[in-house]
Amino acid sequence: MNILIKSAKIVDSSSDLNGKKFDILIERGIITEIKATIKNDKGYKTVESPDLCVSPGWIDMQARFCDPGFEFKEDLESGVRAAAGGGFTAVCIMPGTEPPLHTKSQIEYVVNKTKDGAVDVYPIGTLTQNREGKDIAEMHDMKLSGAVAFSDDKRPVKDSGLLLRALQYASNVGALVIAHNEDKSLSHGGQMHEGEVSTRIGLKGIPAIAEELMLQRNLQILEYTDARLHVSAISTKGSVDLLKRSKAEGLKVTAAVAAHNLLLDDTKVFEFDTNYKVNPPLRAKEDLEALKKGLLNNTIDVIVSDHTPEDTENKELEFDLASNGIIALETAYAAANTACHAKLSQDHLVEKLCHNPRKILGLEVPVIREGEAANLTLFDPSREWTFEKKNILSKSKNTPFVGYKFKGKVVGIVNKNEFIPTK
Repeated sequence: MNILIKSAKIVDSSSDLNGKKFDILIERGIITEIKATIKNDKGYKTVESPDLCVSPGWIDMQARFCDPGFEFKEDLESGVRAAAGGGFTAVCIMPGTEPPLHTKSQIEYVVNKTKDGAVDVYPIGTLTQNREGKDIAEMHDMKLSGAVAFSDDKRPVKDSGLLLRALQYASNVGALVIAHNEDKSLSHGGQMHEGEVSTRIGLKGIPAIAEELMLQRNLQILEYTDARLHVSAISTKGSVDLLKRSKAEGLKVTAAVAAHNLLLDDTKVFEFDTNYKVNPPLRAKEDLEALKKGLLNNTIDVIVSDHTPEDTENKELEFDLASNGIIALETAYAAANTACHAKLSQDHLVEKLCHNPRKILGLEVPVIREGEAANLTLFDPSREWTFEKKNILSKSKNTPFVGYKFKGKVVGIVNKNEFIPTK
């Protein structure tokens, strides 16, 4: 694979080249030249865009590929295509499959089946056996087989003692625990954010306290254990405040937010479109503003897609019967940039999509430098475009964004000696 990237602004806060425009020549997957101007003497494919930017390849810390068990919703191959289409050269997949990713053999299945693809796939193993919340899973064995973190995905750990022991064990083996923050006794039966909109349209609400109370408990356990914890996608102002205080107190906690929770608020549910039904739910406008502020002041470390494919049988139902989740890999950057472009620089966004996730996971951050293997994301933050059905690369189609006009478009990715342009 040989390509010439023309007049691209490098977005990489860790590089001396940050903020400068260069031509970048890539030959057989290696960056061979970075200069102000490079002549295309060999007739290589040229990549151009009016406001082209290039950064180290992005990684999504929270996606679901549904394989094994639910391949009719998504499989490893289609999930990789969707990730590439969204600008991700790497993706972490959650363990809520059937069977769950709770033994070394399941981790090895994912690793072996995806090792040759252009997108690096990192499995996340279960925190408890079979995601049942009763016994700690074999984290050490799974880590040796390639698991980069451990979580029960959207199932919160109800047993405080179990979470405490899991954090202690994870600390001993150098593993990362990812916790979903939801008190099911408070959110049970809830369909959307509890607030003015839920009251007006008559849907049972999910109160902010359901997230915040569980987060408070988890943070207190974290303080007791002096371990390390990553908080999966948060959605409320109260959660941002809790995290800010905990970080100020020195707790080793990091946190993520889903891109769509930055852009869409609970008024969208007026339409009763089940594609707006997600967990955590779309919150009020004041929550969205708090989340954006949390990104700006580094209370929130990571932006994730929270990609959750669902087939029509689970999504095209009455609102209260439909499953939660949207496909989001293809739109994660566009949604985040559209929501935050007035507040967050591209440097900030790349930190949340590339640098911070890799540092949290203990993975090497790609480098834009001559002689290095090319692991790059190409994007145009100024390009306005409309997301259409043809842009969907996932097997599932559960997205509210068909027909949505975004600001900021992925141009393509370069990784493992492949260039994959977006549609």
